[in-house]
Amino acid sequence: MTLPAFPGATSVSALAVYDAVASDGLAGGTPHLHTVSAEAYLVVGGRGRLHTIDGSVTFAERRLEPDDLVWFAPGVIHRAVNDGGLDVRVVMQNAGLPEAGDAVMTFPDEVLVDPERYADAAALPGPEASDADRLAAAITRRDLAVAGYRALFHDGSVDPDRLARLHERATALVRPRVPEWRERWESGALAAARDTGDRLDALEAGDDPGLAEARVAAASDAPAYGMCGRLRRYETQPARAGRIEGDR
Repeated sequence: MTLPAFPGATSVSALAVYDAVASDGLAGGTPHLHTVSAEAYLVVGGRGRLHTIDGSVTFAERRLEPDDLVWFAPGVIHRAVNDGGLDVRVVMQNAGLPEAGDAVMTFPDEVLVDPERYADAAALPGPEASDADRLAAAITRRDLAVAGYRALFHDGSVDPDRLARLHERATALVRPRVPEWRERWESGALAAARDTGDRLDALEAGDDPGLAEARVAAASDAPAYGMCGRLRRYETQPARAGRIEGDR
């Protein structure tokens, strides 16, 4: 019997935001954007701030405290700033896509324009490396993205030309992944939506929508280093080949 999909074909992770301080004096995660997936933060502990740059070329800072819920559309550059023990639950649209590359870090332009340099800069050591080495690599990656993020500003404001160039680079970087992403979407979020439609059709016709096939599922816990901090991923679907580490 097929186990139920996680609600809405989303994913959930527990995120302890990095407390290492970057070159601009702020502790926290790696600035990045997603090209097709929305993301939400539910704060469960500590305090911090969320820095964002949206499509209107507007920078914003929002304070994060326990029980705060904030979400943002694909394309919003976001950076989690840790002001003390910031602990978040991350809900991610399109489970599997961020792990498959739908997360473009704000590296300097000379890195973004070169797919091989980008891949090298984005990669982290695997679980065979020591915890200290993996953390150091994640912080090095974070610092490179912070350098590119800071370069988006001119005289204290977001430069529209620099932001447009970042959008262009991000689009070019992920375009080769679209066929794989489409397959994941069709077997994930689209399939979940179609299943709801099938159930509605069955109910409307007076038929059993599948109640006799209902089952319960539980997730396993997979620790990892992400872009914003130490992650505990809740594995809600079978792992697929070609996964990359460090999605959030």
